[in-house]
Amino acid sequence: MRLNGRIAPGQWGRVFLGVCLTASIVASARQVSAEEPQKVDFISVIKPLLSDRCFHCHGPDQNSEDAKENDLRLDIRDEAIQHAFEPGNSTNSEILRRIMSDDPDQMMPPPRSTKPRLTEEQVSILKRWIDEGAEYSEHWSFIPLERPELPGVARSSRKMNAIDMFVNRRLKAEAVEAMAEADRRTLIRRLSFDLTGLPPTPSEVDAFITNNDPKAYEKVVDRLLSTQHFGERLAVYWLDVVRYADTNGYHGDNDRHHVPYRDYVIEAFNDNIRFDQFVREQLAGDLLPDATNEQKIASGFNRLNQTTREGGAQPKEYTAIYAADRVRNTSEIFLGLSMGCCQCHDHKYDPLTQRDFYSFAAFFADLQETPVGIQTPVSLLSSSQKRRDDELNKMIAEAQQALAAPSVEIDQAQLQWEASLVESLTDTTWTVLHPTESQSREGALLTVQPDDSILASGENPEKDSYTIKINAEIKDVTALRLEVLPHGSLKAKGPGRAEKGNFVLGACQLSVGDKPVTFQRATATYSQDQFPIENLIDDNLMTAWAIYPRIGTSHSAIISFTKPIGDGTMQTITITMPQDFGHHHTIGRFRLAFTTSKDAHAEHAVQQDIAEILAITAEERSQAQQAQLRKRFRATAPSTAALRKRIDDATREKKVLAQQAQVLISKSMKEPRVVRILGRGNWQDDTGEIVQPAVPVSLGSIPLDGRQRLTRLDMANWLVSPSNPLTARVMVNRLWKLMLGRGLANNLGDFGAQGQPPTHPELLDWLADEFIESGWDIKHMMKLIAISNVYRRSSEATPSLIQRDPNNELLARQGRWRLDAEFVRDNALKISGLLSPRIGGSSVRPYQPAGYLANLNFPTRTWVQDAGESQYRRGLYTFWQRTFLHPSLAAFDAPTREECTVQRSVSNTPLQALVLLNDPTFVEAARELARRMITEGGNTDVDRLNFSFREALSREPTSDELLVLTSLVKKHREEFKTNSAGASEFGKIGLRPAPSMIEAVELAAWTSAARAILNLHECITRE
Repeated sequence: MRLNGRIAPGQWGRVFLGVCLTASIVASARQVSAEEPQKVDFISVIKPLLSDRCFHCHGPDQNSEDAKENDLRLDIRDEAIQHAFEPGNSTNSEILRRIMSDDPDQMMPPPRSTKPRLTEEQVSILKRWIDEGAEYSEHWSFIPLERPELPGVARSSRKMNAIDMFVNRRLKAEAVEAMAEADRRTLIRRLSFDLTGLPPTPSEVDAFITNNDPKAYEKVVDRLLSTQHFGERLAVYWLDVVRYADTNGYHGDNDRHHVPYRDYVIEAFNDNIRFDQFVREQLAGDLLPDATNEQKIASGFNRLNQTTREGGAQPKEYTAIYAADRVRNTSEIFLGLSMGCCQCHDHKYDPLTQRDFYSFAAFFADLQETPVGIQTPVSLLSSSQKRRDDELNKMIAEAQQALAAPSVEIDQAQLQWEASLVESLTDTTWTVLHPTESQSREGALLTVQPDDSILASGENPEKDSYTIKINAEIKDVTALRLEVLPHGSLKAKGPGRAEKGNFVLGACQLSVGDKPVTFQRATATYSQDQFPIENLIDDNLMTAWAIYPRIGTSHSAIISFTKPIGDGTMQTITITMPQDFGHHHTIGRFRLAFTTSKDAHAEHAVQQDIAEILAITAEERSQAQQAQLRKRFRATAPSTAALRKRIDDATREKKVLAQQAQVLISKSMKEPRVVRILGRGNWQDDTGEIVQPAVPVSLGSIPLDGRQRLTRLDMANWLVSPSNPLTARVMVNRLWKLMLGRGLANNLGDFGAQGQPPTHPELLDWLADEFIESGWDIKHMMKLIAISNVYRRSSEATPSLIQRDPNNELLARQGRWRLDAEFVRDNALKISGLLSPRIGGSSVRPYQPAGYLANLNFPTRTWVQDAGESQYRRGLYTFWQRTFLHPSLAAFDAPTREECTVQRSVSNTPLQALVLLNDPTFVEAARELARRMITEGGNTDVDRLNFSFREALSREPTSDELLVLTSLVKKHREEFKTNSAGASEFGKIGLRPAPSMIEAVELAAWTSAARAILNLHECITRE
């Protein structure tokens, strides 16, 4: 069975193969509309069978080793019927003879294959299809969108929308009765979790249950869609899809700031911008005409990939890695296709070639980025940040104007200030000390200069220590002044001998005779960051004083004594100056002086420029000098403190805004990188053909219209073009999953041959077309689903329904599932009253086990938990460390976001219960709920439990639940009475202090009950 020739690229879409084999061929056959003859459906039945069992050898990828042994293509009907099928005659069809043969040389799949042989039922279905004519049809996801006509089904007493019509037609065909509508408590909890990720409050539940307005339900939907928490809920899903994180991922997994992109996503969903515009802004926001800051921030979508800073990494290799990442993720995000398979070879199941892969990668070849190293962000204020920045600028300007305004009272106070400074300066008299001996421990030459300063020259050792001796008659000396002075012989003029003119002085030790002098205080004209003057007197030679970058000028340090020294007799004074920092950081020139002033530090309270002006009489001062004095006084006067605080606060907030606005964005290069087809994906192979930007041939094309090259904006426009049937189908399918637990096509990331066909194909197409016709309106689609009868159904199911439809493919009932990881946390914080309602902003660090990041290097890191409100922000804002995801999020199946995640796995493990019982966030939430139960819930145990159930579960507890929990509270009261230390421990967990007015034993007992309630399956389950 050999056949030469390959399919022309332009014909791929026509013969594109379907989805993987479903669990039961018969079940798949039921998907055919009840209004049409029950012929075997090629798309849902035969294609999956051929794709699963045959196409590894007889499919699109003819470069595989198995395919090279033959030329038979079962994905092309003309070839298949020539050698494998005889339409209308299964008895004479070669493929069936091979399938049913027991001869190892003839049987298909061959014995070496990992694929099992077809079952008798599958063979029977295949025979029937051949006898019916062996007709091929186009793959469902590639068929152009056409709005299906609404089914002509009888309407129930409740008004049905289009969703109900399609679903009810299928139910009628299957003779399955749908479940009744859920009760109102369940409905409002369901809506709240689905549309905001948060539980409803008891007052919201009561208001809905007692509201007789026929539109009460729809009004709840509208209210929830309009809340700012809607954008947060949708953002959790979208950030999974686009692999948003706060770290690079590779190697050291270093931090990077991308918060503005997350804020953009939240605001976009809240503002309900058109989804097609949403797509354009992310893929090519920087290329839009007159791009706004938000659109540029949105273009950071292209920079969300993992990057590396590893020293030995090869830039060329990582350029190829980043390109492949963008193709892989972009195609799955918007097209629902696994183009990543084509990095090394043509797709084995879908009409996607290796050339398609690299042509698609060429769209991103214009992006400026650092292949290996730190990615450089820019600061872009969003519209809301810009508004706030303008407000702050106005506040600063108004305060500065008020600060400079004429004021008789302030001017009078200034005169008093000047007089006091002049008095303090004149009261301090310094006596310069004349050294009688000066020595360097390491042999440097210390020479006394005419002005009694000491200049170091000659040998400049790594480390040194100077010893200066002075013989003098001293009495009641209160302080020592050390001046460090510049000199032309020093590098950068000093005053240090280091290459850049700095020095590092570890201490300044003083003794009179053989008695050491103790110090009280040290001040200086300037101190280098992390080298403050206080280090000179801290008895730790490992700390020091330095003055970089203010080199080439003089500085002084004043050290006051705990008590005056000297009785008026001749004394030998020894001053030792250890300088053991290393790297030649020794002092080049210095001078020493004593004073008997009671306020020796006064001159350091006055900056040198001010002191120089004050030395001039008021009449002789220039206008500039007068203005300088006036400005300095008003910058320190108590009467201007409120104005200065206003300026300082606003300036500080502006700096925070600028830091928060740091983001990676897309910037287009004039000359894009050359993109070649890499043989087997080998980044070192430079022999491949150079390709230009293009979409996969099987999906169509984008005309150049006289241009030299297509851009990312062209690609974005193509993705959301009404002629592209994939993007709309993919997105509405994912919205459906968010609202009903599974997609109409259950594999959210693969609409290709190995995916699964939609259970309700016409409904999916109707929703996709409605999405486009509505103006790509996300909220419209969410509301459309929410108000349908299908969405309102109970998640309860009869045993017969579960047996008949275990996966709920018929949609006779609603879904039930555990909340996503972030919402498990949000739920506990909301119930306890701890949750911060603030939207957007920086990532936060909740409680995390000590040492969890110990294995991170380059650099090593320690998790520093946030304080205040930041500790209680939604899980959406948790700092996302890719290689060490927060353990609470990881326990509840949050993805690392190294790759696009369109559907999270859902597990049920003992570790999750341990998290709920022991994670400080949940223990603190339980304690706060316990406090509320005691202070707000009433005086009896039953009243308090009723209160907690209404807060946590929106219902009253059953008698059995009350019995269990009242017994639990009683038991723990008794236990904690004999274990007061254990009771007190509950009050120490978390940042929120335990209430002092509640006895520790009582609070601990109720905290135990609250922990049990927050750990209930019902509490973390959306019904």
